[in-house]
Amino acid sequence: MISPAADCTIAAIATPPGEGAIALLRISGAEAFAIASHLFQASISFEKMRSRHLYFGRIMDGKMILDEGLCAIFRAPGSYTGENLVEISSHGGVLVSARILQTALDLGARLSHPGEFTQRAFLNGKMDLTQAEAVMDLIRAQTPLALRAAALQLEGAIGCETETARTELIGILAHVEAFIDFPEEGIDPDTGIALLNRILHVRHGLEALLATADQGRLLREGVRVAICGSPNAGKSSLLNRLLGFERAIVSHIPGTTRDTLEESASLEGIPFHFIDTAGIRQTGDPIESEGVRRALLAADRADIILHVLDASQPPLPADLPADRVHPVWNKIDLLPEPFVLPPGSAAISCLTGIGIPKLISQMVEWVGGLGSRDSCHLAAINARHQSCLKRACAALEQAGDELKTGAELAAIELRLALDALGEVVGAVDNEQILDSIFGSFCIGK
Repeated sequence: MISPAADCTIAAIATPPGEGAIALLRISGAEAFAIASHLFQASISFEKMRSRHLYFGRIMDGKMILDEGLCAIFRAPGSYTGENLVEISSHGGVLVSARILQTALDLGARLSHPGEFTQRAFLNGKMDLTQAEAVMDLIRAQTPLALRAAALQLEGAIGCETETARTELIGILAHVEAFIDFPEEGIDPDTGIALLNRILHVRHGLEALLATADQGRLLREGVRVAICGSPNAGKSSLLNRLLGFERAIVSHIPGTTRDTLEESASLEGIPFHFIDTAGIRQTGDPIESEGVRRALLAADRADIILHVLDASQPPLPADLPADRVHPVWNKIDLLPEPFVLPPGSAAISCLTGIGIPKLISQMVEWVGGLGSRDSCHLAAINARHQSCLKRACAALEQAGDELKTGAELAAIELRLALDALGEVVGAVDNEQILDSIFGSFCIGK
């Protein structure tokens, strides 16, 4: 694991590479101010600079002027990393930012590893591990809902709930270990029932957090929607309607779509990944057969399957997973009378656009109505949290069973639950987990 030693000062360009209006150099560590004082010259010395104020000056490489820019200092512990931190803004040219960074390195800084600034913030107690993960979620958010979820997690929503559960468990464990220390006292029935109820209360709270796992995956990764059906039912036309532009080739000739075509869009704040597929039918064409195979594979992997049917023709069967299939009757503009919907389906016309807004609303409902949920439920757990919470719940269930016969084994299970919860917020040090999390960050964050 990267070890942010107190005498190690790191530097990196925190803005994206390439040409831009500005580039931002970050320097963090014990020697940050000393290095920056040689790099940046202003009308005021670094000792007299006020934290969180901007100062104009020259960016120097020895006696050579590299650029003019702005500098802000953040004295420890009141900085992002909890260490002395300097941020120098220059013009955003590729060469000038590279020269400024190299000068900082020549003055004694080390190039930071990916995520090392945020890792130092975590290790210096500026945030827990869930908040550190939220930083990357915030950067990668593609929709307003994902942004809100990341912001809530950054505020500590998940960490707070986890710490509440840990505090309650510590109290329970203290009671159980008291009975171990004084075995002659024993656990009377009333006390045993009270402890069991407290364990059950904590477990129910963790199970409620676990229930947000799918919601978190959809917010972070998007909802995979496979658009399937028979040839010429209007699958590609539906994709174009949902995207709002002509992405797929539309033709009256059956079998035009031979391969899967993927595109993403945000609908009502939820990220959707649409997969347009080949028409499903029996065919002797080996290329079209491969397209049908890929269509069925896309359906197996999808969160939602839109089974597009031609409302003007008798429906054709399709071997699709029934639990995720939602029939979408297209071409209702060709029907002489109002179309009566079978339960759980939608009626649209890709030609006129009739029913498309309602279909989008139905899709939001089918994925759990994320757009209508209260914002406090949006701070959903990720896969790492889910693994930890599952182990904690299993240990608590076992602790409840053990408590009925004795305190010693129950105490062991309660400690296992505490350790699992500690991993969520980073209270239990696990180098492999930390390396995996911060290694996914961009350099300079």
